[in-house]
Amino acid sequence: MCHPLALTRVALDFSLHPNTVATPAHVVCTATVETVGPTGVEMEALTAVQVALLTIYDMCKAVDRGMTMTGVHLLEKHGGKSGSYLAT
Repeated sequence: MCHPLALTRVALDFSLHPNTVATPAHVVCTATVETVGPTGVEMEALTAVQVALLTIYDMCKAVDRGMTMTGVHLLEKHGGKSGSYLAT
C-alpha cells in the first residue's frame, strides 16, 4: 500500500449465506495474498476484503441501504518481522 510489493498471488473467495431464523443473509469474503518478499501482506489482504465488500454494497444498495460490513479481521499470517499469526 505505501511501498511497492511484488505480489505473487491474490485470491478472493466468497460464500453466500441465506437468511435464517438465527442470522440475516450475509456474504463472507476471504482474501489470500502471497509474496516471496521478506514482508507480510496482511494490509493488502484486509484492503482487498474491504474493497470487495464495498463493491457488493454498491451493487446491492438499491435493495438495502442498511447493509453493514462487520467482522473484518486477520485470520492467518506468515512472514514479515513479526512472524506467524493465527487467529484464535
